[in-house]
Formats: sequence, C-alpha cells, structure tokens
Amino acid sequence: MPVKPESWRFSIAPMMEWTDRHYRVLARLHSRKALLYTEMVTSAAIIHGDRERLLGFDASEHPVAVQLGGSNPDELARAAKICAEFGYDEVNLNVGCPSDRVQNGAFGACLMREPDLVARCVAAMKQAVTLPVTVKCRIGVDDQEPREALFAMARAVVDAGADALIVHARKAWLKGLSPKENRDIPPLDYALVHELKRAFPGTPIAINGGIETIDAMQDQLEHVDGVMIGRAAYHNLSLLQEVDPQLFGVPAPHDSSRAAVSAFLPYIERNLSQGVRLADITRHMLGLFAGRPGARAYRRHLATFAVKRGADVRVVEDALALVDHAFVPRVEDCLSA
Repeated sequence: MPVKPESWRFSIAPMMEWTDRHYRVLARLHSRKALLYTEMVTSAAIIHGDRERLLGFDASEHPVAVQLGGSNPDELARAAKICAEFGYDEVNLNVGCPSDRVQNGAFGACLMREPDLVARCVAAMKQAVTLPVTVKCRIGVDDQEPREALFAMARAVVDAGADALIVHARKAWLKGLSPKENRDIPPLDYALVHELKRAFPGTPIAINGGIETIDAMQDQLEHVDGVMIGRAAYHNLSLLQEVDPQLFGVPAPHDSSRAAVSAFLPYIERNLSQGVRLADITRHMLGLFAGRPGARAYRRHLATFAVKRGADVRVVEDALALVDHAFVPRVEDCLSA
C-alpha cells in the first residue's frame, strides 16, 4: 500500500476510554480528512480475546488506524495481521503511554529505553502486513537525555521500516508522576521534534502535545509533516469543523456541529437496535455546544435521561431541541432590528 504523507497531516490521538468507535464516527462527521486512532489494544487481547468487540468499527470511520500495545515481535506481528484483516488503514505501536498497566506489561513508554526491541517489533509487523506501520513515542523517559533517547528511537525504527513517527513532545516520568500529570507537567520541547524532522527529511514526522488551536496546528506544520491532537479534539468537537477547510482546503462534511449530530442520529438508532446503551454513545456528546445558549440544559438532559433503561434517540432529539430553542430569536428582537 503506498504511503501518503498527507495521511498524517492531522490526526486524533488514541485515548483510552475516549476514542472508541462511537466517538470516532461522531468525529468523522466533523472532518472527512482526520486520521482517527483507536484506543490502545494489547496484542495479547487481540490474539486471545473478543476480536469484534475490540476491533470492530464502522465503515464510515476510514481512514482509521489501530494502536497496538505490546513488546513481543511475534505476537505483535500476529495481532497486526488480524487488524489488517479487519480492514484498518494503519497499525501503530504505542511507545508513549506511561500508565502502571503498560509498565507492568513491559510496553508503552518504558520501551523508550529499548529502541532495538522496538525496531524488531516494527520489522516483524512490516513483514506481516502491507499496511503502514507507525510508532508513537515520547522524547524520553525519566532521566534519559531527550535528544539522545529520541534520535536513538527514530534511527532504530526508521531503519526497521517504520512508515511514520508521531512524537509526543514531552518526557514521560514513569516514577513520580501519574498518567494524568504526565500529560501536563513535563515541559514541551517542540524544537527537538523540529530538529528530528530536519534530521529525517524522508520520514513523515507528526507532533503531539499541547496543540489546541488551528493557528497552533498551522504553526507546527511549518516544521513537521503532521499534528496529532488529543483532549482538544474530544472536549471541543466543533474544533474539528475547521480542520478540513483550514488544513486541507476542502469543505467540512457538515456546516455545523448541530448538523453533524443530526447526521449521527441514524447511527445511534442502528446501535440501539443492536443492544448498545444510549449513554455509551451520548457520553461523547456532552462537550458539544459548550459556551452556547442552551448548552447547560442540553448536557443536563443527556446526563439525566440517557442512562435510563429503554432510553432511545428521542432523548438526543429532545436535548438538541433545548439548544435549538435557545437560538430562536425573540419576536421583540426581530421587531426592533
């Protein structure tokens, strides 16, 4: 499969318990161009677990990448092959997550100390699939010197055939900071990632960490091939409305988040008919319309009624009506205009 650098120009980060299939469909209705990533799935879970539950996705999500966690080359190769059979567009290896869970499993950010092992994992996956194989990493962990750690990792995985590298431009402190603190406390070093790109001009390099506005994305794209955003894309889905026109020069799929949610309703109905709980879908919608009239009533309605037994799509329609009603101009305003 030919690798297109544009694929990594804008992406939404893999986020545990957030970027599930329901969120990804809603994100896709805001941007046709965004590259979407699954939550991290371990290679062992894919091999031994419920694959449809772990890997199933809606066809509308393309382009969509799966992020794998693991450190056994043979196991990762088997998992990558299964993911390819499911129809994913890319396989990404997690070398950045600092949680206790991944440390106990000897993968994630602790692999920053083992670039040769990561290279073997990449090579095994490349041999198993024709999909792009990418790596998401930090600039180092704990007492590592960032430039030395990052460049060692990049050299190893590029030589092994990695198709792109996504760098969260912070260290991860495996001792002393929680996963939440690791997202904010270690300082960002964008300049180091820019230097990495200059050193590897032929390899697509995307940057992640602390990027929350279109202007900030455009600034970064002066130096690297792509930007990946995380929480900003989750808590402010309306931001994604700007991605296609501002970063790709094409119209967004819908002219507003309100229109995107309307287009989301058939998906909700289809999933409800398959036994999905409404609250499992609408939990991703609570951040919509933030700061706009009716937003608080909208959130309260979804939070109160989506969790009830038998809740159906009418709960969402009624919540949207609270936002719509807040935007209806008053008669006296029209007369005085």
